[in-house]
Amino acid sequence: MRRYRDFAAAEDAVQEASLAAARQWPLDGVPENPRAWLTQVALRTMADFLRSESARHRRESEVALDAARAAESFDDAPASDEDDTLALVFMCCHPALTPASAIALTLRAVGGLTTAEIAHAFLVPEATMAQRISRAKQTIAESGIPFQRPVAQEQAERLRQVLHVLYLIFNEGYTVSAGPALYRTDLAREAIRLARTVRRLQPQDTETAGLLALMLLTDARRNARTNNAGELVPLEEQDRAVWKREQIVEGVSLLSEALPRGSVGPYQLQAAIAALHDEASSAKETDWPQILALYDLLARMSDNPLVRLNQAVAAAMAYGPARGLELLDTVSADARLADQHRVHAVRAHLLELHGDRREAISNYHAAAAKSNNLAERNYLLMRAARLSADPDGNSKVE
Repeated sequence: MRRYRDFAAAEDAVQEASLAAARQWPLDGVPENPRAWLTQVALRTMADFLRSESARHRRESEVALDAARAAESFDDAPASDEDDTLALVFMCCHPALTPASAIALTLRAVGGLTTAEIAHAFLVPEATMAQRISRAKQTIAESGIPFQRPVAQEQAERLRQVLHVLYLIFNEGYTVSAGPALYRTDLAREAIRLARTVRRLQPQDTETAGLLALMLLTDARRNARTNNAGELVPLEEQDRAVWKREQIVEGVSLLSEALPRGSVGPYQLQAAIAALHDEASSAKETDWPQILALYDLLARMSDNPLVRLNQAVAAAMAYGPARGLELLDTVSADARLADQHRVHAVRAHLLELHGDRREAISNYHAAAAKSNNLAERNYLLMRAARLSADPDGNSKVE
């Protein structure tokens, strides 16, 4: 994209190179330098594309020839080990785009998320997100602003969008929106790696430190989130001895360094909540009143209904399920949560704590019907089945 300034054509060329690799590598073996192989094929694809365009548009003939020469000269060029991923994230957070469009485009082009996964993160229909991404590409093409690596000042201006992109990539990796697995380790690790890189570029930014701390503190629990059968294990039942202590120590250290240095942002608050969970010796020892206070602060900063959903859970754990259900009634009216399974799942959990088994079972089933993640769905159905069983363990019809 730096060379040709054409987002759509570059994306197509990379996809063609990936398809060629999928066909050839199983037969011929993986090349010694896979990155160089993919780049070479993508460059040749771009050259073919520009040659075709130049046949229809004479004025582009010189560009096509230059592209062909570039592709041919790449044969003898040494392979680059430079990691352009973070640079591409900054590039996609283009000044011609609104923050929401820039983040959506980046998640699609760099994060590798599907349109459905991005729509899930933004709480909008998939068709709406597809249109948003398509318009974003068109806006860049028509803006006249070069699609190039931003300088230091531009990086600072785009930093908040970049952090949000990494946050959403990590979230999708930590709990996959659809599919058989609960999480995707590759996405979570990549988000952490890129957050570390941003931290090196912006060592004084407290929200960058807060985001990295949040990722480390949350990911520290990953190995305890499922059992040997791949089934979801809720936080209160997890074996805390399996949590990664070195990540917890690093996350707490980052947070402790960032909090006194300036204004506190949402990533630092979320990291503080994660730290309270991680530092508690058991579920019973968790400081729920403090967690609720932090969610109260976070709710004042953000219009995200998921924050208020977590606020209701914290209120229930701190002051009883009736208080949580009261808050939940106000959250569930938000239209952005209409197709989300989380409202039903939280309501089911709180109703179970409140002793209303029949309504809890109904909401567990409703949540399972809306969940696209198989591990979550199976867990919700299992909770419903347990509540439906009589004291002897026999299934009851509810």
